[in-house]
This record gives sequence, C-alpha cells and structure tokens, in this order.
Amino acid sequence: MTGQSFSDALGVDYGALAPLLIVLGGACVSVLIEAILPLERRGRVQLVFSLAVVAVALVAVVVRATGGAPDVVVLAGSLTVDAPGLFLWGTLLALGIPSLLMLADRSIEPGGAFVADPEALAEAQEKDKVLAGSRSPSGTGSDSHGVVARRGGSGSGADADPPQMHTEVFPFVLFALGGMLAFCAANDLLTMFVALEVLSLPLYLLCGLARRRRLLSQEAAVKYFLLGAFASAFFLYGVALLYGYAGSVRLSDIAAAAAGPLRSDTLLFAGLALLVVGLMFKASVGPFHTWTPDVYQGAPTPVTAFMAACTKVAAFGAILRVFTVAFGTTALEWRGVLWAVAIASMVIGTVLGLTQTDLKRMVAYSSVAHAGFILIGCLAITPAGLSGTLFYLLAYGFTTIAILGLVSLVRSGDGEAGHLSGYAGLATRSPVVAAALSFCLLALAGVPLTSGFTAKFAVFSAGLADGMAPLVIVGLVCSAIAAFFYLRVIVMMYFSDPAPDGPTVSLPGPMTTIAITLGVAVTLLLGVLPTAALQWAGAGPFLG
Repeated sequence: MTGQSFSDALGVDYGALAPLLIVLGGACVSVLIEAILPLERRGRVQLVFSLAVVAVALVAVVVRATGGAPDVVVLAGSLTVDAPGLFLWGTLLALGIPSLLMLADRSIEPGGAFVADPEALAEAQEKDKVLAGSRSPSGTGSDSHGVVARRGGSGSGADADPPQMHTEVFPFVLFALGGMLAFCAANDLLTMFVALEVLSLPLYLLCGLARRRRLLSQEAAVKYFLLGAFASAFFLYGVALLYGYAGSVRLSDIAAAAAGPLRSDTLLFAGLALLVVGLMFKASVGPFHTWTPDVYQGAPTPVTAFMAACTKVAAFGAILRVFTVAFGTTALEWRGVLWAVAIASMVIGTVLGLTQTDLKRMVAYSSVAHAGFILIGCLAITPAGLSGTLFYLLAYGFTTIAILGLVSLVRSGDGEAGHLSGYAGLATRSPVVAAALSFCLLALAGVPLTSGFTAKFAVFSAGLADGMAPLVIVGLVCSAIAAFFYLRVIVMMYFSDPAPDGPTVSLPGPMTTIAITLGVAVTLLLGVLPTAALQWAGAGPFLG
C-alpha cells in the first residue's frame, strides 16, 4: 500500500491494544516455558511470569484510562477500546491476580488442587466407583483421594514425595483471560464468537483436572463442554440470522439497519433471541444456568473462583455492549422478554439456593440470583444503569473469590467440607475464618457497609429511574429471601456444636492468604468508599 503501512490500514493501535496483546503474548510464552523448562522449575517460573503478565497488563489499562486517550475502534473495526471496556479489562485483570495465587497454592493440598500424574487416575477412579455409595455427607468424596495425592499413585502414604504442581494451568488461565478481554471489547459478533471459544476451551479443561473427587470433576467438565457447545451453536446461528438481516456482523451496522424502516424485524429478533441464549448461558442467567451448580461443585475450588468471578464479568460486559450498541434503539421490543428472564433468574437462584446442602452449589445458585440482579442494570440502558452494572461486577467478583478461598480452607476428613454440616461450630475452631466468611456472605446478602449493598443500591436505583419498579420489587423480595441461606451458614458456624472429628481448618500459605485478604479488603472498601470505583465505572458510554 503506497504511503500507508499495513498496520495503519488495518487500524492497529498498539497503545490501545497493549493489555490484550500482553496477555495473549504472555500465554504463548507460557506455553514455551511449559515445553522448555524442566518439571521441577516450572511451577515457580510460571507463577511469577503469569503474575507479571497480568500486573503489566493491568498497569497498561490504568495508564490508558487515566491518560485521557480517546476511545478507538481498532483491528478493522473488530475491537473497541472505550471507557466501559477499560473498566471491564481492569476488573478482569485485577480479579486474575488473586485467581492465579489460589491456583498456584500448594499449602492446602500437597501438590496443589490439580492432578499431577495421569497414571494415578485409573486406580483412583476404580476406587471412586467402588466407594461411590459410601461417601460421607461432608462432601469429601472417596478414600481414593490419597491415590492421586501421591506421585505415581503408588507411594507409601505420608512418606511419599509431594507431587509436582500441575503447571499447565497457567497458560490455560492466561488464554482464558485473553479471550475474556477480547469478548467484552468485541465490536462485531464474529470476533465475539471467536473470543467466546478462546475463553471457554481452557475452562472446560481446567474443570476436569481436580486432584480430589476425580469423577465429579470429569463429569463437571463434560457437562460444561456439551452444554457450552450447544450454547455456542445458538450464538453462532443467531449471528447468521443477524448477518442475513443487516448484511454485516458489526454492532453499529446492526443498529443502523434496525433503525431503518424498510426491513422485516423477523430476522432481527430471531437472531437476537438466539444470541441471548449463548450470552445468558455464559453469564449463568436462569433458566440458562443448568451447568452452573454441577460445574461449580465439581471443578477444583480455585477454578470455581476464577469462573465465578471473571467469566461473569466478561459475559455481562459482552451483554452490555450488545444491548447498548446493537439493540439500544429496539429496546421497547425486547425488554419485556428480558424482564421475564431476569425474574426467572432471581426466583430460580433464590428458591433452589434455599434447598442446597453443599456450600459450592449454594454459591452457584447465589450466582444465578445475582445474575438476575445484574440484568436489571443491563436493562436500564442509561448511564446510571451502566455504571451500576460495572460496579456490581467488580464487587461481586472480589467477594466471590474471597468466599471460595475460605471454602478451600475448611476441611472435613480428607478433603473440603462441602456439606453445610461440615461448617458447624467453625467459629470455635477458627474465629478468623468464620468471621471473614460471615462478612463475605453478608456482602452477598447486601448488608450495609459492604460492597454488596452499594452494588445492589446502584442497580436497583437505576432500574427505578428507568421505570422498572416491578422488576426492582421482585429483586428486593428475592434479596430478602436469599439472605436466609447466607444466614443459615453463619448460624451454623457460630451457634452449632462442632462434630468430634471436624471441622478443621488448613493453615493457608501466603498466596491463598493474599487472595482472601484482597477479596475481603476490596469488599469492605467498596462498601465504605465506593465513590472512586463508581466514577470510573461511569466515565463514559460504549463507543457505538
């Protein structure tokens, strides 16, 4: 091209794309580290490198956001770097740091939460099958846990060497983070679909790598993969219909076509309906949530924390961008349907959450209810709705990471105390863990002086201002009912007698301690001093 470089013609702004390029480039280098370094050196190098990549990308986001750089559309119109996108990027990268620390921790489980030797799996699974009917109600799984906790599956108990860390998880996490960054910044639906697959495939693998409860972990991975494939098919079919309607997959072109008077709306709303199925599945919005409880329970707890926090941020970032940029002019037509989806999500999450006896499943249904609350902010296509939704995602992410980090510490028998009875009397055994867990559960309930209260107040206020009073009333009622299953855990910890053999609390290493402390501190800070985060969340609209 005469007088014009290829990068200029393509619209490559390296300053704007720096966070995404850093994370994806770091993921590729992490794969090389995995291939080159000897096994005994990989763990520390991969952890330090991954943390450095995420931290440098986060710094790049902050510099871009505070430097007054203009909003831009880059890569031939496929990605948009604007104020809400930068907030979502900053949230994802900030959540990625404690997630990586929890993934790398080896103090709670010798060798980490991930299986290190595939040769041990066959023996472990055979024992799982034999003992499946005799699992304890504490949710620890079978006695075959010890098999995969020893190198080669044939050690001599306590005298066996500690297993090596499963270091492949670090490039998986970086690729997933890169896909999430691209997903919530995508300016056309085809780029959004590619980013969806990039973020999803590593998560499918991570869910099936648990060191303990192998069959449950593999079942979770298969369910997530199969249901995710169906959701991706719905998404892609919706993209095809919208292309047939607008002649383009770019969000701004779809909006321009929808504003025109000469087109049939059948393809538009059929495509939107199929698109919504794929997006709501990834965001765990009821009734598209069926994967959530099984995957949250079966996946390794650090992976559950990463999914619960980061995937929800990326999914709702994409939902906000699609609704605001592509379908903002047709909100009157589709808003009623999404009212029903939001109500279904809140009611399903609240009612089924009341029946759960496993804490991770309870957190899963809690996430379904919270997805309905967040959807209220998405439906209010106003600056207040946008800023409230973005703030909610930030607050929810850190609170959830803290809760699941604390869950990984509470043990019963040979594994995590999944069953609620395993938390009875926890306050007498570990007052600090019980107090931190209580504080985070109260934040999910929306108690004042926590981030949860500020977040709910922000989205409910935006909903009221936009004429959605009935939806807000449903949200308030569901919040009040959901407080029961959070308070039930607190009552068990403080007012129930502990069993003779439990619960016990593992002493966390520095990495898990930092992750939990960061989650609790941000939950408190955003409840007491939310102004700065709310101002950044409301810095500007999506670039249409």
